[in-house]
Amino acid sequence: MLTDDRNRFLTQTGPGTPMGNLFRRYWIPALLSEELAEKGCPPVRVTLLSEKLVAFRDSNGEIGLIEEFCAHRRVSLWFGRNEDGGLRCPYHGWKFDVSGKCQEIPSEPDDSTFRHEVSLTSYPCVERGGIVWAYMGPPELRPEPPAFEWATVPANQRYHTKRLEECNYLQALEGGIDSSHVGWLHRGELRSDPLHHGSKGSDYHLSDRKPRFEVKESAGGLNMGVRRNAGDDKYYWRITPWIMPWYTIVPPYGDNPLHGHAWVPIDDENCFAWTFSYHPSRPLSEVELEVMREGGSLHVNQDPGTFRPVANRDNDYLMDRAAQKAGTSSSGVKGIAMQDASIQESMGRVADRSRENLVLTDRGIALARRQLLKAAEELGRGTPLPGLDPEAQAVRSASFELDREIPFDEAPGEPTKVKEGVSHTSI
Repeated sequence: MLTDDRNRFLTQTGPGTPMGNLFRRYWIPALLSEELAEKGCPPVRVTLLSEKLVAFRDSNGEIGLIEEFCAHRRVSLWFGRNEDGGLRCPYHGWKFDVSGKCQEIPSEPDDSTFRHEVSLTSYPCVERGGIVWAYMGPPELRPEPPAFEWATVPANQRYHTKRLEECNYLQALEGGIDSSHVGWLHRGELRSDPLHHGSKGSDYHLSDRKPRFEVKESAGGLNMGVRRNAGDDKYYWRITPWIMPWYTIVPPYGDNPLHGHAWVPIDDENCFAWTFSYHPSRPLSEVELEVMREGGSLHVNQDPGTFRPVANRDNDYLMDRAAQKAGTSSSGVKGIAMQDASIQESMGRVADRSRENLVLTDRGIALARRQLLKAAEELGRGTPLPGLDPEAQAVRSASFELDREIPFDEAPGEPTKVKEGVSHTSI
């Protein structure tokens, strides 16, 4: 468990907080590229780490992420007009470029230089893998662009979405680390979900409800090794990488796509849950894409024009008590992603971790908290941050059978290492 003070330390990420300072040292997935679909498109509201911002793609195709409120009278620039290399405030016509610099103040005399003294906070962005990534930390410490495999495969090998999750980032992240719940909460979907077919892994999940956890430190953070019995002489291993600060990669089933997650704080009580689905060595099939587009697998149906799931806390996640009673669903909530979200949101906006009771299968959660705390406390002391190096990001999850005497981190063939053009390791 965590004390109230440590819980606040971990979950508060606004400007000037220790965790906020830590998270601002990483590239942050901020928007889907399709949200800024074309040059000169309307601006988009963005809240990251409790900072209210607007994003826009200017008439030259460059992306800006600047503070939301005009430097003149603090009008929201979401109402602004995207024109000729900048965003113009509708109130008095002040205009700002993608770097936040003021370009024009129409009411000032022609010889006025005051506009050169005015600027808005802005954050650099890069586009990679259909995602707009933002860096909100010190300019001189900006890391190399993201090197996650889902951001580097060809466009026809990936499908990414994001959804609003109405709780703190940490309890959502901890759900991604916890593999022991899969055989309980998702047991119906292990049989029915189309992207779990063709794998013995589902059988092992359902037949062995007492998984054993072995957690190893990695260059990015942690590798969560979870083993289940696979006969008399082998274990079935599922390896989930946790990459600092909020990424997990779900172990695969058969030749189905891999899925990565990120839980990015909007503020201290809400986050965006990103799902990155991709295949390392082939295009996604039409069947796979159709499942994802219709809210299947780890994706969800959303209210049009929003990122809020159709099943949400206001309608009790469309819970089906009859299905729960019949045993076809553990929770009565449909879909893997919404089963996770409903459970995580049910803890409250920020879970009271001083009242929890962790057990052996929670070892990964405890170690992840410890790494986050340590990284934030040591920030500024010159200690290298886990997960910033491109090699630490270029990893995969894996699932495989292994002789019982072989540790999972000594499995032959380096199954969690990205090998260009080579598929993932999965059964």
